[in-house]
Amino acid sequence: MDTGTHVVMGFALGGLATLDPVVAGDHVTASSVLIATIVGSQVPDIDTVLKLRNNAVYIRNHRGITHSIPAVLLWPIVILAIVHSFFPHANVLHLWMWTFLAVALHVFVDIFNAYGTQALRPFSNKWIALGIINTFDPFIFVIHVLGLFLWAGGLNPGYTFITIYAVLVFYYIGRIQAQRKVRALVKNRIPDATQIIISSTLRFHHWKIAAMNESQFFVGRALNDQVQILDHFNRIPVPDTPIIQAAKKDRNLSAFLSFSPVYRWEIDEFDDFYEVRFIDLRYRSNGHYPFVAVVQLDEKLNIITSYTGWIFSEEKLRKKLDILPG
Repeated sequence: MDTGTHVVMGFALGGLATLDPVVAGDHVTASSVLIATIVGSQVPDIDTVLKLRNNAVYIRNHRGITHSIPAVLLWPIVILAIVHSFFPHANVLHLWMWTFLAVALHVFVDIFNAYGTQALRPFSNKWIALGIINTFDPFIFVIHVLGLFLWAGGLNPGYTFITIYAVLVFYYIGRIQAQRKVRALVKNRIPDATQIIISSTLRFHHWKIAAMNESQFFVGRALNDQVQILDHFNRIPVPDTPIIQAAKKDRNLSAFLSFSPVYRWEIDEFDDFYEVRFIDLRYRSNGHYPFVAVVQLDEKLNIITSYTGWIFSEEKLRKKLDILPG
């Protein structure tokens, strides 16, 4: 989820914690739990700072180890130690319990996004990305904000947020059923599909689709139970050529390939260099595919420059690469 939603979820868990008799009966514990749930709801995304280094490091590691099983166990202990140092009389067990719930819930809800997490590390490095809930879901955010206003207005925060989370359980179930219906429609449209990736959008009845069979890629959308195929490409295996082998040594392309499950590739030859481009098919936007990895190599197959990330125009990509082909 986005940062704003994680923040309001942290406050919500602090309010929900008032249903715990130990928390409700001790002002010090209640205050420490509220701080801990807010921090716990944010801390797995501390790896966002990796973007300051470069996109390759960020793409390869964001929502990776910080969202892993060891991290979910470790973060609450770290937060507990810090918060308890400021609130030494807080109940340790209940402070840890609510902190653990905040961290675990953060990772759990991220699984439902299209970006996903490596939540099963160290047992598996596979990205778990269900695509059921958009990274920013207006309904989830607004209902949390509504709960905070009701809390500020004097309503019992515990009962307020347990009601809200009950509503959200049914909301998630509804989203899961809606995605399954879209999957069935896509399967009916492409009976021989070997893989179907469906991602939610800001609109409840609008889904992005990327699918493949043995010979083609299909990119489309579903809107109000109608599936529309917008693009299709021949599925050509990535060749094992010296150019591709050299390009795969680049950190940007390597990061892209570690993250993207469905992509096509292109090789262009210019006067004095080659350009290898890999294009993720999941994020079509206004006829453009913004998530790419591009590597430029000289005639001796040495890497000149490269880039991976979200680019919405060829001009901006050229500026990132800092080389304009003649």
